[in-house]
Amino acid sequence: MAQSNIKVAVQKFGNFLSSMVMPNIGAFIAWGLITALFIPTGFFPNESLAKLVDPMVKYLLPLLIGYTGGKLVHDQRGGVVGAIATMGVIVGSDIPMFLGAMIMGPLGGYIIKKFDQFIEGKVKTGFEMLINNFSAGILGGILAILAFLGVSPAVDGFTGALVVGVDWMVAHGLLPLTSILIEPAKILFLNNAINHGILSPIGAEQIRTNGQSILLLLETNPGPGLGILLAYCFFGKGTAKQSAPGAAIIHFIGGIHEIYFPYVLMRPLLIIAAILGGMSGVFTFVLLGGGLQAVASPGSILAILAATPGNAGSYVANISGVLVAAVVSFIVGSLILKTGKQTEDLDEAARKMQEMKGKKSSVAGSFTKQQGDVPASVQKIVFACDAGMGSSAMGASLLRKKVKQADLNISVTNTAISNIPSDAQIVITQEELTPRAQNKVPDAYHISVDNFLSSPEYDKLIDQLKNDHTTSKAEEEKNVSTENNTDSNDGLLKEENVFLNQHFSSKEEAIRFAGSVLVKGGYVEENYVKAMIERDNMTSTYMGNDVAIPHGTEEAKKNVLRSGFTVIQVPEGVDFDGEKVRLIFGIAGKDGTHLEILSGIAITCSDMDNIEKMVHAKSAKELMAIIQSN
Repeated sequence: MAQSNIKVAVQKFGNFLSSMVMPNIGAFIAWGLITALFIPTGFFPNESLAKLVDPMVKYLLPLLIGYTGGKLVHDQRGGVVGAIATMGVIVGSDIPMFLGAMIMGPLGGYIIKKFDQFIEGKVKTGFEMLINNFSAGILGGILAILAFLGVSPAVDGFTGALVVGVDWMVAHGLLPLTSILIEPAKILFLNNAINHGILSPIGAEQIRTNGQSILLLLETNPGPGLGILLAYCFFGKGTAKQSAPGAAIIHFIGGIHEIYFPYVLMRPLLIIAAILGGMSGVFTFVLLGGGLQAVASPGSILAILAATPGNAGSYVANISGVLVAAVVSFIVGSLILKTGKQTEDLDEAARKMQEMKGKKSSVAGSFTKQQGDVPASVQKIVFACDAGMGSSAMGASLLRKKVKQADLNISVTNTAISNIPSDAQIVITQEELTPRAQNKVPDAYHISVDNFLSSPEYDKLIDQLKNDHTTSKAEEEKNVSTENNTDSNDGLLKEENVFLNQHFSSKEEAIRFAGSVLVKGGYVEENYVKAMIERDNMTSTYMGNDVAIPHGTEEAKKNVLRSGFTVIQVPEGVDFDGEKVRLIFGIAGKDGTHLEILSGIAITCSDMDNIEKMVHAKSAKELMAIIQSN
């Protein structure tokens, strides 16, 4: 448990670091292009335009990072105070203060957030704007002064020490050893965090002083991943071999390194191929004097070529480093694939990758099995989720309404993935759960959605079904959950279980609050709260339209004493894996008695006008009336 908590903490920290830089990559690229084109050694030297280079790297980029870091903590006000505080470290140093911005930006956001929480409800009407503006200005000014006097010199010294350390490693031929840490770390859980959180800030200082930095090639080199994917093209088996060529193109040309991680996880020894490929590439860069004069993001061969200094020697060095890394990882990867037993479940490897990274992967859907057209004469559509009590029930309610409006006699039910009936013709699941559903009913037509409340897939499916439906009216009347028990739901939504104007620093805090309400209300046992967190970590309970419905896992159904709900209004929102949630419906479902009211909630929340009304409701009765009106 302790190791798991440490890993989660490292993941969150790494993701936060990269989240401050990633949104601003366009600015880094703009600076890099201007540098490459107009400095004295650039493609088109221009003394006037070259004056843009230094102010951009010294002021623009750190301020953007500081603003973004503050905004991540406390939205717009956090961003403003974070930028003000960042100005202190910028002015207090002669070097680009990226690391200082990563400290002062979030700190500024945190300070103003705590101040806002402290004065909440204490400001007299009419004085809100005055207090808001002066508090941001005063606190931001104080932080800027403290940053100028204390943080800036400290970060300046730390950055200098890091640069000296890197130079020492290069001088002693030790830089290739960094691949021992970088390659496994980015595959296992820290992709982007090392590059954008650590290497890019130090590399920018090297570019300012030396014109280029080798550090920007350490993680972005696509060679190791390319070699592994090519090894699968020749020596892989099954789905892995068939999909490897496409993955290689996406990785090498598109720069999406994450796409090759599941291939490594299918055969963990391939981490050795990645390490040796990375080391050989770095050695080549060092030997030939390779480096970049701008951040290459994503790590595509095209981005690397664009950021390469405009001389033949640099192009030779960088291209050679990529090719050498690819050749070495291909040779080692081929030996490993030829001499060992391979796991062919690429979908499972993709799921494992997401679990280790602690967040949804943008490429996991690339590994799902391809299928044909929607089947003819559809009679049964099944929504499936892990427990069958929350997201699938809401999705089924919405599609059932659309089916009825389209005058289609088709059964729409919901269930847990483990209980999907064998005669299901169409199965709809969240993207992360589709591989499990495909394994359960491989002959069904599977649809993946990432927004159960307003997915365009619903209307697309209805249009396809209008031409062919044969279900009888009797079958339509069975359109209830597979856990169908339509007992009265009177009293399930109680005024004392509606909470307005709540604030949470994380989704876990929000889920624990919802769970504690259910425990105190006698709806669930204490263990159910832990299962709610496990369920959200497994697949996000974010439903779309600023709504989340945390609930327990399938195994936790035994901890449910009776059906119950809690409704939590979070006007400022809380982050659910990058999605802003303003309404939280905590759910405990037993014997299907919660499904009727959940259906009403789903239909209500499918309309953003209703969401806005509930978010701005001034009383529990007003919020409940909005739900019950649908």
